[in-house]
Amino acid sequence: MKRIWEAAAYGPGPVERCWWAETVTPDPWPALDGDVTTDIAVIGGGFTGLSAALHLAEGGAQVTVLEANSPYWGASGRNGGFCCLGGARMSNATLTRRFGPEGRRDWRRAERGAIELVDSLLDRHGIDVDRHSEGETLLAHRRRDWEAMQEEAASVEADYGVSPTLIPQGQLARHGLSGPFHGAMTTPLGFALNPRKYAEGLARAAHGAGATLHAETPVTRIEGEGPYRLVTPNGTVTAKRIIVATNGYSSEDIPPFLAGRYLPMQSSVLVTRPLTEPEREAQGWTSHQMAYDTRRLLHYFRLMPDNRMLFGMRGGLSATPGAEAAIRKKIRADFETMFPAWKEVETPNYWSGFVCMSRNLTPFAGPVPGMRDAFAGLCYHGNGVAMGSFTGRLLADLALDRKPDLYPAAMAARPGRFPLGRFRRLLQRPAYAFYALRDL
Repeated sequence: MKRIWEAAAYGPGPVERCWWAETVTPDPWPALDGDVTTDIAVIGGGFTGLSAALHLAEGGAQVTVLEANSPYWGASGRNGGFCCLGGARMSNATLTRRFGPEGRRDWRRAERGAIELVDSLLDRHGIDVDRHSEGETLLAHRRRDWEAMQEEAASVEADYGVSPTLIPQGQLARHGLSGPFHGAMTTPLGFALNPRKYAEGLARAAHGAGATLHAETPVTRIEGEGPYRLVTPNGTVTAKRIIVATNGYSSEDIPPFLAGRYLPMQSSVLVTRPLTEPEREAQGWTSHQMAYDTRRLLHYFRLMPDNRMLFGMRGGLSATPGAEAAIRKKIRADFETMFPAWKEVETPNYWSGFVCMSRNLTPFAGPVPGMRDAFAGLCYHGNGVAMGSFTGRLLADLALDRKPDLYPAAMAARPGRFPLGRFRRLLQRPAYAFYALRDL
């Protein structure tokens, strides 16, 4: 494998204190041992790969999932658990300029449709994910952001067909949203969940539909031109078609098309011990809404059903021990600044992982250029719970020669290459410095 972060980023260290791992004991996925043949091989066992496997199996295909590590080891097992709008980093004006008014509308429909897909999967398969939060709440960290938010409310209604609720600064306390904020906007779409419970539910549903799941089975090489031969340490899989669903944990050569077309960016999370009622009241944060602020280097946070507070942020630049210690110190400092009444509250759980950006600022889902009967889906810009699930279903349709119900042009567009090739992570340092200035 040819990956662009330090080897430590792909090891056990960043995820060893992940809270979600304490809540789920996954069903065992045996490692591949020997040579097998299948209709469709799916590389990657996260939300995208599992959604694809489930919909492929339900469509009658023989499907085999190959996960490089343990189940839900990657982003799908270590994210913040926000099933919400998003997946791209592109404004309406840019969407319209690149894809036309219909293309913009299709993308916004896909955002909402992705949430609705997760909701339907939870209901159809009886998956208990500790669901909570009535939509998502955006908090203005500057006065001018609150002013912009009030103007933005009309476009939210136009884009998604729902009316957001605007909460002025003076009313935040009565909503249980006290903090250094100038106002808030709640959009009644989406919900929070335990991502590992969701992934486990998808895996059980896919297995129940007939999919075969293998863990500890990294694909080290793809041979052939269709059918393909996928080489792993202890066996091979021969498949008529393949789906690559590795997102921020992708390799530059699996397939070679991906080289330079995705950028993994670190996101870090801490979780407190359960907060007592007096502690919650002292801070004035009693809401269980999933929330995030208006910073480019955003913070995202939510009080979970057991009253642990989850707090996450972007900004890590390296996986070295020193860099990890620095970002851990930074996230704790930001947490204490935002919630000063909890300065003495322990945060026993901390972990980090990758979100994934594309140069296009939109996800990619579609055929892999130059490879017949090969497909890929990745780059959800930190919103993979819903959009990864949606992409998996879309890729399943393409692999089964079915026309997707909705296939936005923004997702079909081939991702461009980042400058600097395998050294493209160097772009993050000046970008983060610029965003930090913009956030002041």
